[in-house]
Amino acid sequence: MRTAHGVPEVRAAEHALMALVPDGALMQRAAAGLASTCVGLLGRCYGSQVVVLAGTGDNGGDALFAGARLAARGARVTAIAVGTRLHEAGAAALGRSGGRVLDLAADPGSAERAVAGADLIIDGILGIGGHGGLREPAASIAWRVGQASAAGAVVVATDLPSGVDADTGEVSGVAIMADVTVTFGTIKPGLLIDPGAGYAGTVELVDIGLGPHLPASPAVCALQLADAGALLPRPGAESDKYRRGVLGVLAGSQRYTGAAVLSVGGAIRGGAGMVRLLSAPAAADVVRQHWPEAVITVLDPADGAPAAAAVEGAGRVQAWAAGPGLGTDDRAAELLAAVLATPVPVLVDADGLTVLSRRKDLLSSRPPGAPTLITPHAGELARLLNGDHRDIEAHRLDSARRAAAELGVTVLLKGSTTVVASPEAGEPPFVNPTGTPWLATAGSGDVLSGLAGALLAQGVQPVRAAGALAAFLHGLAGRLAARDAPIGAADILAGLPEAFRLLGGD
Repeated sequence: MRTAHGVPEVRAAEHALMALVPDGALMQRAAAGLASTCVGLLGRCYGSQVVVLAGTGDNGGDALFAGARLAARGARVTAIAVGTRLHEAGAAALGRSGGRVLDLAADPGSAERAVAGADLIIDGILGIGGHGGLREPAASIAWRVGQASAAGAVVVATDLPSGVDADTGEVSGVAIMADVTVTFGTIKPGLLIDPGAGYAGTVELVDIGLGPHLPASPAVCALQLADAGALLPRPGAESDKYRRGVLGVLAGSQRYTGAAVLSVGGAIRGGAGMVRLLSAPAAADVVRQHWPEAVITVLDPADGAPAAAAVEGAGRVQAWAAGPGLGTDDRAAELLAAVLATPVPVLVDADGLTVLSRRKDLLSSRPPGAPTLITPHAGELARLLNGDHRDIEAHRLDSARRAAAELGVTVLLKGSTTVVASPEAGEPPFVNPTGTPWLATAGSGDVLSGLAGALLAQGVQPVRAAGALAAFLHGLAGRLAARDAPIGAADILAGLPEAFRLLGGD
């Protein structure tokens, strides 16, 4: 499990540890780890051109001391003072090792030429206390760093890329785009959440001894392969189709037949022992052709039976997945209300979320203790929160947390970084480390709905874990299917068995 801690927790842990070790010990531990990573990236340290972008704080000190270690190994190290002053001890160490210092404000031309000729650039401009994008002159030198990176220089961020918010991953202006981020003591949430994650590159964690002083509950978690494998439900010798979990799927309509096909497919490939589909005649006919194992109850449009009777008539289930391709008319709202009135776990997606944006009372009327998982993208969540989708995208972690608290449900916010937030106080959100941009394709979310619903039906608890596991599997299946090529939603379905095998250790 990758765990991340917020700035206040990191500061408190650093303060506690510094009281137990000699002055400057933490900075030397950080510098040693940073320098070691840089040596590995350079391959040949002697004669390499290294530039250190040093700010005024301790982050600049870490970078300067690392630069001193590289200079002692024969690298030609130039430190560029980006702020009004340098960390004195770090600058002195660099000077003793043969490095040189340039003042960006006094000699911008020399600084720009040094960046342009660098083999490796260490970003030490801002630390975890930085907020907002880089301002001048740092913004201009960051642009030069981007040019140097495009020409082949390796960019290494110290603790996190300058301009990225450590707690949220927000980037509100110019920021350094790193190839590798060497972070100290614990991962910072902003390194796992887009857009910050996209600036961080590969994240390397250096242990400086903070572990015993960090809180047991992290700010953010990210499943790794072994963690996801441990959560995966597996049938036993006595399993039958009922014990393996029966999922009810309320999806599809006369117009949107594919959504039902993909949701049912996600559920079947997600391990449900049985899938009961409740859908319109046209969608039911198409599902029969693709998934003959599904048990189908047809919603006759001429039948005026109450929605509750239709839901009950579909048969007993351990969970429901509702919404994909359902439509948003009054009948769809009645059917969704009937599903949400059941005491089993319910996942709501797609059209179901549009209905909920008009009928939030359906959530508050859920039976006590009945868990609910919603799987919106930014636009759908914006409608649920009466907000703006651009604001949701820019503040993914906070938006998911806010929605979970306000709506009283687990929220799986889909996007470049999928975030899963629980309504339970003190429960850390999950961010998903798998996936590929090729997953941005029609029907991908329908597959995820069926997959997550199947995990709910199989008893994966708490619901947030079902959401995190489903996102992990979905992203992994997308990667396996894509392999740097375009895919469709059916390809994600095809990739799910291999994703399950990988989680099972095969």
